[in-house]
Amino acid sequence: MTLKTYLNILRTGVYLSFLSVFLVFSNLLFPFITSKQIFFNVLMEILAVVWLGLIIKYPETRPKKSWITFGLIAFFSALLVSSLFGVDFNLSFWGDIERMLGWFHIAHFFIFYLIVITVFRDWRDWRNLFIISVMAAAAVCLYALVKTPISTIGNTAYVSGYAIFNFYFALILFFRSRGQEKSPRQNWLAALYLIAAFIMLLVMKVTHTRGAYVGLGASFLLFFILYGFYSRSKKVKIYSLAVLAATIIGAVLIFSFPQSAFVNKSEILRTAIQINSQAVTFQTRLISWKAAFKDFPNHVLLGTGYGNYAITFDKYFDPSFYNYTSSETYFDRAHNNLVDLASTAGLTGLLAYLSILAAVGYYLFKGKRSGKISTNEFILLVCLLTAYFIQNLAVFDSLVTYISLIITLGYVYWLFNAGETEEFSASQGLTNQELAALAVAGLIFLSVIYQYNLKVFKMLDGTIKGQTEFARGDLAAGVAEYKKALSYKTPLDRDSRASLINVINGRQEALTAMDKATAKDLADYAVNLAEANVKLNSLDSMMQMQLAQTLNTAAIVNQDNQNKFYFYSDRALKAMDESIKASPGRITIYFSKAQLYLTRNDKDNAIKTLQDAYNLNKKYSDSACYLAKAAIYFRDEETGYEALDQCLDLGGAGSLYPADFIKVALNYYTIKKDQPRILALYERWSQLEPSNAKILVNLSLLYAQAGRKDEAIAAAEKAGALDPSLKAAAEEFIRKLKNQ
Repeated sequence: MTLKTYLNILRTGVYLSFLSVFLVFSNLLFPFITSKQIFFNVLMEILAVVWLGLIIKYPETRPKKSWITFGLIAFFSALLVSSLFGVDFNLSFWGDIERMLGWFHIAHFFIFYLIVITVFRDWRDWRNLFIISVMAAAAVCLYALVKTPISTIGNTAYVSGYAIFNFYFALILFFRSRGQEKSPRQNWLAALYLIAAFIMLLVMKVTHTRGAYVGLGASFLLFFILYGFYSRSKKVKIYSLAVLAATIIGAVLIFSFPQSAFVNKSEILRTAIQINSQAVTFQTRLISWKAAFKDFPNHVLLGTGYGNYAITFDKYFDPSFYNYTSSETYFDRAHNNLVDLASTAGLTGLLAYLSILAAVGYYLFKGKRSGKISTNEFILLVCLLTAYFIQNLAVFDSLVTYISLIITLGYVYWLFNAGETEEFSASQGLTNQELAALAVAGLIFLSVIYQYNLKVFKMLDGTIKGQTEFARGDLAAGVAEYKKALSYKTPLDRDSRASLINVINGRQEALTAMDKATAKDLADYAVNLAEANVKLNSLDSMMQMQLAQTLNTAAIVNQDNQNKFYFYSDRALKAMDESIKASPGRITIYFSKAQLYLTRNDKDNAIKTLQDAYNLNKKYSDSACYLAKAAIYFRDEETGYEALDQCLDLGGAGSLYPADFIKVALNYYTIKKDQPRILALYERWSQLEPSNAKILVNLSLLYAQAGRKDEAIAAAEKAGALDPSLKAAAEEFIRKLKNQ
């Protein structure tokens, strides 16, 4: 093929890569992630074949030596070595479906980088690339503004990160267009670039990503500092420093008076002032980062294995985490790129990553001094990388930010190398060497495409088909679809297996109601799946707990055979102990262990396990509530009601069920005339039986006694609406309340 043909194919392929940001195939598991990454992988694998043909036939097109390229090679090599020596190679190399950030997947961004620096050779090429990137990002941001904040990306943090990159890309286009000879067309384009940049800023209003606010805000401050420093114009220096001073003063005033009317009118400002050490997300991430620091001395050089942050987080899980939230307690990422790399890839991976940024900084400053890089572009690129770096202290990369980062790195590479004379060999027909290279590379990548992308696509599609059958209530058909999906035996089966296991464990009643032999076979199949997941990493607390729960399901299904019941139940306890060993501070595992003992009707061990859970964090209401329910069930009233006191005082009534338990507890507190706790129980009872008018009548009376007039009126009105015979009495009750 001719040089022009090669370049056109590869450039078109790079342009097509931006389609990935829009892809969301609902027939795939985790569609916002898998749809994009599989398409991107296949595209890069096809383009890799063409790229190899190009650099073999035209050696002069091969990328020049660059510290940026060396930094990327060092980074990907460090992650690969870390994966090989880590605790879970499967997770490190292949990743999981929820993230698709295993080494195999992110290595495709290095292919993307090599293609970009090879085929984008002049400003016209780069202008077109930036325009397409900005157009794609503008469409994503507009969708976020008019439809849903997560847009087609699936996460507001990723939308924000994507917008930050393209905000600066739009400004690069604007300043480049202003530097050219003025014409109506150039003025029109410059206006469009500014509009696009404004759209990127506007999306921040709906994403509410605090890390993005801080990163973007810091980059704005740096922008005025650098302009004040580098500008030759006194006026520009004065204006830049004035804007900088005004911004700093404004920020100080906003944070000093967070309740002012001016702040309350702005959604962005309200979100920004929530960036403080007391915010729930900051506290939970601080707990996470502390875990990483504790574990770092154990894996200084290579970490626990790229992508294996969950192992560290679980090992040092702090029970105080539940003081801030009882949801999102599993962190598979540190939500801080530096902490994540240091923990999972060690000092080697962290330094390799920083070497990329150091190389970029070196070329930017050297290019600025030598005149290869203009002041405007130097400042914009420094600000862009500052915003990216700061935002990543609260999040991690995704496909859209990786693509944008690679474009940025490639652009800096081109800026520094632009202007060097290049001579290309004469175009000629398809040579034997070229043909052989294309054939060998084509066969290799064709195999990769089928084995690790298309088969994964089929597995994900089959998983969704199985879930669809479950939603219809057909357990057997759902399992059949899952078996077909898992028959492809892909390296990413872990999440599919886990989702099926969760369904089977959550439908124990359906299992016990079906044919015994079928139920036992299904339980055994689930056990095999859970064991396959544990085999990948026996230190995975979640997988061990899931295995224990699955073995407990098998025990329940085999209750008609005591030997088999205890065969499965004993193994369940052993797996649960392994789960606790891997994460001793995670309270919820103790709840699951207590459930195993309840299945065995083992009172003493069930209560002891729940007491252990309670002692880990006495401020966590669920611990007290679970202990209360178990103790009262086993008629250990002293332990049970002491725990129930604590449960209700901590606001845990919402976790109490069924209604029969509420009735038993009400009898106890009615005798004691404990009005506050009676009220809390009635509130919960009204949630469990919302159409019971009598409960609402009593609740309205309790509210009135507690002086909560508005709630008393609302409960009485609802009771009257549910039961017309109570309407007159309810209206009289409400009239008296209003007259008080």
